[in-house]
Amino acid sequence: MLEILRATPARIRQWMMPNIRAYLDNRQPVIWTLSLVIGLSVAIAAICFRLLIGVVQVYWLGDTTEQVLTAARAVPWYMILAGPVIGGIVVGVMIARFLPSRRTGGVADVIEARAISGRRLSLREGIVSSLATAFSLGSGASAGREGPVIHLGATLASAVGERFSLPDWARRTLLAAGVASAISASFNAPIAGVLFAHEVILGHYAMRAFVPIVIASTIGAIVSRGWFGEAAAFIVPGYQITSYFEFPAFALLGVVCAVVAVAFQFVLFAADYLARRTTIPLWALPICGGFLVGTLGIAFPHVLGVGYEATDMALWGQLPLLLMLTLIVVKTLATAITLAARFGGGIFSPALYLGAMTGGAFGIMAAWAFPDLASSQALYSILGMGAVAGAVLGAPISTTVIVFELTGGYALSIALLLTVAIAHGITQALHGHSYFQWQLEMRGLFVQDGAHRTVLRNVRVMDFMTLPPDDAEPEYLDPAQEITPLKPTDTLEVALRAFDTGGHRKLPVVADGSDGRILGWAEQVSALSHFNRRLIAASEEEHR
Repeated sequence: MLEILRATPARIRQWMMPNIRAYLDNRQPVIWTLSLVIGLSVAIAAICFRLLIGVVQVYWLGDTTEQVLTAARAVPWYMILAGPVIGGIVVGVMIARFLPSRRTGGVADVIEARAISGRRLSLREGIVSSLATAFSLGSGASAGREGPVIHLGATLASAVGERFSLPDWARRTLLAAGVASAISASFNAPIAGVLFAHEVILGHYAMRAFVPIVIASTIGAIVSRGWFGEAAAFIVPGYQITSYFEFPAFALLGVVCAVVAVAFQFVLFAADYLARRTTIPLWALPICGGFLVGTLGIAFPHVLGVGYEATDMALWGQLPLLLMLTLIVVKTLATAITLAARFGGGIFSPALYLGAMTGGAFGIMAAWAFPDLASSQALYSILGMGAVAGAVLGAPISTTVIVFELTGGYALSIALLLTVAIAHGITQALHGHSYFQWQLEMRGLFVQDGAHRTVLRNVRVMDFMTLPPDDAEPEYLDPAQEITPLKPTDTLEVALRAFDTGGHRKLPVVADGSDGRILGWAEQVSALSHFNRRLIAASEEEHR
């Protein structure tokens, strides 16, 4: 017995030391500390962003609160028109002169930065983008504040991560931590922030990423609640599920919400397509868009700005059926015009808005058809919020939790899960994309087909080609040889097919439109080795 006691400390050290060494080798203490710093800085930035929106509202509404509808009803019609138009002038100048991408940033840019190794988010562009977006939303543009806040949080996280020599997985973790803090601080939803960062940004759940993301999200919630208070974003009236026989109605609501979500996305991209084909100068596009949004706002001030007040009215049953059905159409058009005109903003708040209107209208019709079985309109509005937002964002789990935390409505979990799942499933069957995936695929970036497809489509020849020595004599293509060279921007998939089709082990790489000078050589073995390394790294990141 004495010998066992004497050997126990050595055995404990033998058991614990490998874990401690792995913990230190992965630089987890540094990452945890940085996640705390990121969470704090992003929370402060999110609060400033939200306050700036209110400050901008003063010049046309004379009000800094989120009660945009009430304030708009108290000002002359020409001020409602002037607000978005003047905002369009400012935003047009900002995107034309200070943003190289000629647009404000959003969630898709963060996913792109996560998916492509070495892709960084410029701090300067992130700050300018957030200022342009704050001016957009403050001037009445019909969009959400969540996407810009997420982009701002990821930009700050990227800036912090760049100052330390961290591996790629650590940089992606810090990027997700910034996103989690942004959502937590912006919506007072810390659990949803953690889930959204994993589900949408990282695309997986990993144990070593969990703690830093939770630290950042927790700090974001603490700072936000210290400033704005602990109340949920929407105060909902009392509700209850009247009968379990009502669940077929919840399922049918999921189907309706899927149709609304798909139609919303198609209108967004149709408007963007038309805006890209127009001959209107870029700087004037927000001015024209502001005029159209202002015109809609004169007749329907409910669609101006983020729209939380109108959403809250739908939850409380203060809007008639015909008006809610009309607002579904008008809000869709206003948001499409806003984003196509290059105003800054996101689509989460508009999706919540459309869901609340859809659910509220459905609830009224359900009460007419089955007065003894239908639950309150508030219940259907909450279910609609989660269903439309989950389908549009492609994030059913985190969206469900976001709705819980935004409304404080945890008692309807079964009904909400069913409605969100059906809406998400039907949207995938009809459309096959979330809004962010569609944005990325328009840029040639595919992130939903698994790690192997992502690597094949996103890795370029320049990532694995061999460069000649600095003192080497220039080489040029031999016209006598029937070899089709590769380009530095060709994908790994194109390179592997070229090797296989021509039976080549090695191919020259030349610039497009050049004089045939060889920039380097791409070898089949190097391409396959790079492919395997990236797959192994992706697998390790997802399971550690």
